[in-house]
Amino acid sequence: MLALAFALVAQDATAPYLNPSLPVEQRSADLVSRLTLAEKVAQMQNEAPAVPRLGIPAYVWWSEALHGAVGNPVTVYPQAIGLASSFDTLLMANVASAISDEGRARYYDTLKRRGRTGMHQGLDFWAPNINIFRDPRWGRGQETYGEDPFLTKRMAIAFVSNFQGEQNGKFKAIATPKHFAVHSGPDRERHHFNAVVDPRDEWNTYLPAFRGAVTEAGAWSIMSAYSAVNGEPASASPTLLGKILRDTWGFQGYVVSDCGAIGDLLSGHKLASTEAEVSAKAVTAGCDLECGGTYHSLEEAVAKGIISVDKLDRSLVRLFEARIRLGMFDTAQTGPWKPIPMSVVDSPEHRALALKAARESVVLLKNDGILPLKGVRSLAVIGPNAADHDVPLGNYNGTPAHTTSVLEGIQQVAPRGTRVSYTKGSSRLAGDGGEPVPASVLPGGVSGEYFLNENLQGNPILRQKSDNIDNDWGSDGPGGGVPKDGFSARWTATLVPKVSGEYALGARADDGVRVWLDDKQIVNDWSVHPASSVVTTVPLVAGRSYRIRMEYYEHDGQASAKLVWMPPVRQNYAEAVNLAKQSDAVVMVLGISGQVENEENDRSNIDLPAPQQGLLNAVLATGKPVVVVLESGSCLTVSDSRIRGLVQAWYPGQSGGTAVAEVLFGKVNPAGRLPVTFYKSLAQVPPIANYKMDGRTYRYMKAKPLYPFGYGLSYTRFRYSDAHVERRSDNGGLFVTVSVRNIGNVEGDEVIQVYSSREGAAWPEPLRKLVAFHRAHILPGANVTVTIPVDPRGLAQADGNGILTILPGKYRIHIGGGQPGYDPATSGRGQDVTMRLDEKVIPTSKQRVLPAIIK
Repeated sequence: MLALAFALVAQDATAPYLNPSLPVEQRSADLVSRLTLAEKVAQMQNEAPAVPRLGIPAYVWWSEALHGAVGNPVTVYPQAIGLASSFDTLLMANVASAISDEGRARYYDTLKRRGRTGMHQGLDFWAPNINIFRDPRWGRGQETYGEDPFLTKRMAIAFVSNFQGEQNGKFKAIATPKHFAVHSGPDRERHHFNAVVDPRDEWNTYLPAFRGAVTEAGAWSIMSAYSAVNGEPASASPTLLGKILRDTWGFQGYVVSDCGAIGDLLSGHKLASTEAEVSAKAVTAGCDLECGGTYHSLEEAVAKGIISVDKLDRSLVRLFEARIRLGMFDTAQTGPWKPIPMSVVDSPEHRALALKAARESVVLLKNDGILPLKGVRSLAVIGPNAADHDVPLGNYNGTPAHTTSVLEGIQQVAPRGTRVSYTKGSSRLAGDGGEPVPASVLPGGVSGEYFLNENLQGNPILRQKSDNIDNDWGSDGPGGGVPKDGFSARWTATLVPKVSGEYALGARADDGVRVWLDDKQIVNDWSVHPASSVVTTVPLVAGRSYRIRMEYYEHDGQASAKLVWMPPVRQNYAEAVNLAKQSDAVVMVLGISGQVENEENDRSNIDLPAPQQGLLNAVLATGKPVVVVLESGSCLTVSDSRIRGLVQAWYPGQSGGTAVAEVLFGKVNPAGRLPVTFYKSLAQVPPIANYKMDGRTYRYMKAKPLYPFGYGLSYTRFRYSDAHVERRSDNGGLFVTVSVRNIGNVEGDEVIQVYSSREGAAWPEPLRKLVAFHRAHILPGANVTVTIPVDPRGLAQADGNGILTILPGKYRIHIGGGQPGYDPATSGRGQDVTMRLDEKVIPTSKQRVLPAIIK
């Protein structure tokens, strides 16, 4: 069978790099030795061109798989923060394997149909994001596994190892943990920001997940961050990329920069005065591959003696070794290299897994007995997120065949005879720019022109009329002779608003877009990026005609282009109030969206947006029982005592609406736990630019939060008993054993959590920390006895050089359904075991983490 990724057109078919029996390193080195300098430089950029004389196909190093492979259609699982709330590493393992199955299937299918692959169609994936969500304002926190280093590490290991599917040095796909390291806001300043970090915080909070991903999961790729750490830009940091990643952890794969990060070394960090100099510094430090266009200057750097060809070769050997390990240069397609059929994409099995993941991610925060809903004959569903199909997908997402909104889920799951009524009630935000401009205000329609290039040059290949600009082509393209990738478009129209006032006006697009109003440019985001919105506020007068021009280009992968706005909203809650009064109960689906919290968009507050707060107050004033469902990727301070039930749904993916409805009506017993702290207000949070952990997250926080990390309620009750702790003789760790009985009438999952705290601990040592967890399913009346290993590295504290030591002293080991002092009411009181531990230095070598034992 001829490898789909490699046409054997090489001049010498017996060349060592084509011999699968030779060591991968030898094959890669042989291939690199045959490249010219110009070819070498080109292969170190993410859009690597073909080298026909050697049979090297073109390859784009850029695919995403945060919670599903980016494509259309694909299976979209809950956003990463929701997956973390499951506290289920087995679920994470299954999700990761399913995602890479779909990614590899799409790779081979695209290669077979088109003869090449492009953006979001490769076998290297820039996931997972394992930065620490230390501040609730950070816009990318939804992409992470939360604020805890241990939970993040365990989820990262489960994702990376199962995503890559390594067998005998061969990979099904390559995961790329990001962003190495420390990075977590302020996001708009990342291109020049310097994170000043105490080395003890770095080793105890910011690095453990990366260490686990590399030393335990075998990650073959790492993405460097934009920002600097203690004065060294991460993408050219000898400390991070050399001393820590390769020298200390033994990393053998390749490092890729975040997109544009090498250019930031020049323009933002001022690391040197020329592109050639900053490129040489990055490669020398260990950044092998650039996403961007600055590495083109490496030819100049070699010519001027700034860098040697040997250093380029070092990086190139790593890059081609990865491609060889993925099977791109072999005809035998076996093991993890075996082509996976497209039938796995959005398959019934993957849809079922997406639903399971959504069910496990739901967190019940408050319940005065109203949930599950029973005997409700009429139910009002109110809120701007209730019927939305985009919000559940979060960000860095693909496009599923169908997304079930919470409203649809309720309509499907509600008992027969239940009258379900709906109204949006309010806008999501004051000035949210997320709705396509309707045809009703575009008299005469829209004139579109499409070009066979990315810069609108030459004559259009297609002219087309449409009612408005609301295009979501996915990976298919506009048709009519327009290619799927590498095209551009221009639309013109006349806008006649019906209401005077301040409008949010702009575009939502994947990739570049810019908009003019009466020949004045109002938004400009002319770059390659996933679908995102860019809007500005403009005053418009009712009945007046405005000239609209929108330009767009599609580079590669997914394609979408929409002219969007939000008309001036005078919130009128009358319809919602009337609907609530006519109903037995109300479910309000509130929150924010991936357009509000995202890349380069940190939040300024953690309150419910004003229009929704007003809506909530108006509906609560009716006196009808109200359950609030929150869709968000981070905490919202929703604390009104009149709320009867509160459910955190996160961005729950394509099946999230079904899962939420099943929880509301008791078909599923919720067992998700918060992977982040829900704060009462930002007064409990240090400034976002302050990277010192003192006072941050549950590990160092002394004040009482709104809802603590690890918190979540159930529809049944559990009782803990017979807890005891044994010392492990092999490595200095512990075995924690506890019995948990379901004393309620409903079967359900309990997340057994183990926390350690040392008497007298103070920063930089955590006040308390999660050291083990296990999710167990327990039938009514049943009792399970669980023995959970505690890794000694979890008990230990790192010094400023990363040396792990169990500090001597009196330790409190808490075993329960939540943090010590914050056990959920449905979990009952946890159990404490007090013991003394002696000082012990823990080896940094790889150690296998044992699974829990259930009796």
